[in-house]
Amino acid sequence: MEFKSSRRDDTKITDSDLSEQIKAATKDSHVRAENTELMLSYQKGQITLPQYKLLLCSLYEVYRALEDELDRSASHPSVAPIYFPQELGRVEALEMDLEHFFGPHWRKRITVPAATQRYTQRLREIGKQKPSLLVAHAYTRYLGDLSGGQVLGRITQKSLGLSSNEGLSFFSFPGVPSPNRFKQLYRSRMNSIDLTVEGRKELLDEAVRAFEANIEMFDDLQKILSLTASTDVLKEDKTTVVRQKTLYHPVFQFTVGVCVALATVGMGMYAF
Repeated sequence: MEFKSSRRDDTKITDSDLSEQIKAATKDSHVRAENTELMLSYQKGQITLPQYKLLLCSLYEVYRALEDELDRSASHPSVAPIYFPQELGRVEALEMDLEHFFGPHWRKRITVPAATQRYTQRLREIGKQKPSLLVAHAYTRYLGDLSGGQVLGRITQKSLGLSSNEGLSFFSFPGVPSPNRFKQLYRSRMNSIDLTVEGRKELLDEAVRAFEANIEMFDDLQKILSLTASTDVLKEDKTTVVRQKTLYHPVFQFTVGVCVALATVGMGMYAF
């Protein structure tokens, strides 16, 4: 599929563009998100199966809420330019991953912390009351997913000792053959959205709020892991054989750290 932009030059991004303003507004929150315990595990190549399974549960609920609201507001003038359900949709991929790890009755085994519930409630609230703010959440999440997908998928596979790509669908974007070109298109489309001064400020504030929601979610997930390490949601299915690997080689850890910092994972962080 070839992506076309309404702009003459997709690569011409200026400080006045919304994408650059979001990057500046969320800089501090971005650093804090990178330093949560969950993201540090990724940087060290030490993500564990319990961490990953719980994370998938929360990501599913967040993306289900986000994509429900994006679908509902697909024709809204602020949402329509950045609405790419075929190319970016994550719900179906997450359903495949959850079924792989939890089996056919995975919906009954979903466990999410209070922070995830607050996150999804916020998405549904703005979807109904002010759909333009969905742009902030879509941008920070989808571009993060797209930036870090292949790199983080390989890291997860190696860290968990997975023998195939099953359980890693979240990181794959078959509808986007060229992530860099698509990100240029996405930025261009978003920068073309017509916003008032007040509307732009509200959207930038919402982008910061999106990062804070992710940080809170990561912290709550870690608390669950610390308090209920033996809970049923964390137990491996008998049909799932996983060989946990902890990769300590300094060169590997440095390389992973750089990849996570630059590419990052679509779990609340992004690269522009």
